[in-house]
Amino acid sequence: MQNKQNSISVENLCKTFDGFKAVDSISFEVKQGEIFGFLGANGAGKTTAIRMLCGLLKPTSGTAFIMGYNVLTQGKEIRKHIGYMSQKFSLYEDLTVVENMELFGTIYGMDKKTLKRRILNIISRLQMRTFANQRVTSLPLGQRQKLAFSTAILHTPQVVFLDEPTSGVDPLTRRDFWNMIYEVASQGVSILITTHYMDEAEYCNRLCIMSEGKISAIGNPAQLKKDTASDSMNMVFQKVINRKI
Repeated sequence: MQNKQNSISVENLCKTFDGFKAVDSISFEVKQGEIFGFLGANGAGKTTAIRMLCGLLKPTSGTAFIMGYNVLTQGKEIRKHIGYMSQKFSLYEDLTVVENMELFGTIYGMDKKTLKRRILNIISRLQMRTFANQRVTSLPLGQRQKLAFSTAILHTPQVVFLDEPTSGVDPLTRRDFWNMIYEVASQGVSILITTHYMDEAEYCNRLCIMSEGKISAIGNPAQLKKDTASDSMNMVFQKVINRKI
């Protein structure tokens, strides 16, 4: 029975490609308004896990529920309640800032009045009035990433998946990006974010460390540091990956 307090519930979720287990029996829960992080090196299984939860990949086995909907059988309903920002593709670079938001708003089925209001709010929030009619490709990377996140929450989803959203972004923009994440989470939206930045792990309410498709450790940053007698998340990560706890 799905716990109504959990926005995401995952149990023994697996994904196998030609005999290789990219995700190996992971289990976790994410509560409403929680910022939950997937921490791990490239190839650890983070992106594959997110793609299954978004309905973009069919799990090999296991169960997962998003807002009470089963990822195996109710993908269409799930997509109405989630936002997704991919590491590799989030915006159409040959379209303008406004055209991107209009396109995604239409895909999300938003009515024109609500969409127009949301677009104006986002442009104001991101201070993009002078860039509104420029093609996305002309924007600095940091601005593109913040716009991509804003577009992912255009339809006010209840769960947002962010796949390494700050990769390659300068530290100042990363801080601004995390302020946006905190603002959205404070409104009761659950955020699941993947990252390989150790300092970003500190910003999560809870996180799990993934290695070779498995969850090697899970908990809040302070508890993980205490359990591993570590002074930093970098030290926690090294100890967990090397199986020293």
